[in-house]
Amino acid sequence: MTQRPSQRPFPWEAHYPEGVRWDAPLAIGTLPALLDQAVKSFADRPALEFRGQRMSYAELGARADRLARGLLALGVLPGDAVALLLTNSPAHPIAFFAVQRIGAVVVHLSPLDPARAVERKLQDSGAHTLIVGNLPILLPQALAARQSGAVNTLIVAEDLDWGAGGVDVPVPPGARTLRDLDGPEAEWPTVDPHDLAVLQYTGGTTGAPRAAMLTHANLTSAVAIYQAWNIGTERDYVAGDRVMVALPLFHIYALTAVMLRAMVSGAELMLRPRFDVNQALDDIETGRCTHFYGVPTMWIALANHPGFASRDLSSLKVTSSGGAALPTDVGVRVEAITGLRLGGGWGMTETSPAGTNVLTDRTPGPGDIGVPLPGIEMDVVALDDPTRVLPPGEIGEVRIRGPNVTPGYWRRPEETAEAFVDGWFLTGDIGRMAPDGVFSLVDRKKEMIISGGFNVYPRSIEEAIHEHPDVREAAVIGVPDPYRGQAAKAYVTLRDGAEPLTLEALREFLADKLGKHELPSALEIRESLPHTPVGKLAKRELVAELTKPRSSQNGATNHG
Repeated sequence: MTQRPSQRPFPWEAHYPEGVRWDAPLAIGTLPALLDQAVKSFADRPALEFRGQRMSYAELGARADRLARGLLALGVLPGDAVALLLTNSPAHPIAFFAVQRIGAVVVHLSPLDPARAVERKLQDSGAHTLIVGNLPILLPQALAARQSGAVNTLIVAEDLDWGAGGVDVPVPPGARTLRDLDGPEAEWPTVDPHDLAVLQYTGGTTGAPRAAMLTHANLTSAVAIYQAWNIGTERDYVAGDRVMVALPLFHIYALTAVMLRAMVSGAELMLRPRFDVNQALDDIETGRCTHFYGVPTMWIALANHPGFASRDLSSLKVTSSGGAALPTDVGVRVEAITGLRLGGGWGMTETSPAGTNVLTDRTPGPGDIGVPLPGIEMDVVALDDPTRVLPPGEIGEVRIRGPNVTPGYWRRPEETAEAFVDGWFLTGDIGRMAPDGVFSLVDRKKEMIISGGFNVYPRSIEEAIHEHPDVREAAVIGVPDPYRGQAAKAYVTLRDGAEPLTLEALREFLADKLGKHELPSALEIRESLPHTPVGKLAKRELVAELTKPRSSQNGATNHG
């Protein structure tokens, strides 16, 4: 399959690296075929490394097929939903590809979801089969879901199966184990590229989580898009590369941009259940990691680590940040130490998550997300009329279309209809396109603050605050203001040893960087800020705190 023709030329094509074409043919297929090709091409090469043990591509394929036979024997049919509640271990890729092999649908659950959220997603997705790790942070949610009737079949991936250092938690009565589950030889069901492959829950900024429907075509085209962009460059994977996977595989960024893309090229995935800054440095220095993809909180931790600059980082070929906006000064510090430009871009769960990449031959400005990747179209439309395309330089809502874009939200026809206009997906991001085709974002549509009639973008304020030498991390939200309707409140964590920071001092520092209407009217210094399971700032938690009694809030607040 190839992508549909479109109107060209696009201004951003002038920025493409030599040899990269927007209309490059994209290999769009199925996930079982992707694994089969990897096993055929790289059978004896290591696919996974976990706790010092390696698993070859051939063994990964065999284990996934064994579990697939077991699922068929249990009565799981093509199109059925199978939920995964797993951390980063070999259990995830084995279970993921086993479900895809039989044409069933993976439902990704977050290990940090409370029992109520797990049950809600199981009921929404219709998944009655749950594959879970026997970890203390996972089993209670699974058992609660089984007790409530949301789960009929519980399959446990035992942590000790993956080498020394695992936990030994008894398998609950009545549960099957991933290690022992098998079934008779069977003809695999036919899987079509447009079949549903994954239900990926995304909260966005709109409240209750909803599931983006991602097809085999969406995910494989996203892999092909990344391949087309990186072909022939140092950012491309080659067989033998070692890719650190500290990002959670239940998240779309690690699933597609890291795991699936690496497997197409025969790279080895260094699976890590969580990010630990010291472990990450060891993986680079002694494990000879070549590719490290992180979220801003990971790079902030590395940039602030006292031993970062003294370690041997020579194995690194690619560093990249995604998932949220990266403070500009962090990227500068990482590049100064590693000698590598910290790559990045923009994407969403709904885009699988391919979207844009920043240009590595120039320093990105605030909010710069770069240019659309091959096969992807983007433009900017009026906030009050999503059919009216704005000229370059004007601020509006960013739209996108391409073979990687979700067909919609699971069982939410009204939300799906609202998200699409004339075949374009409305991203909810506010930004602009420069005349040369480079895109930049100013904020999320739902997070925009209207202060005294002016549009105020928290992201722009956060970028300016991050320039302060004593600031470690910052988040800005809108709060009620009796005069202006809304005003900006900043939540800040400070670097170790920093002097106290007052609102007046911060406003003075920002005076030449922001307009008067953008200056924060309140400042709260915190020891830490809330984050989502993948490391994004959880601003919704800060907003929710505004309705709590004052005695339940913490931190020191200064008001203007």
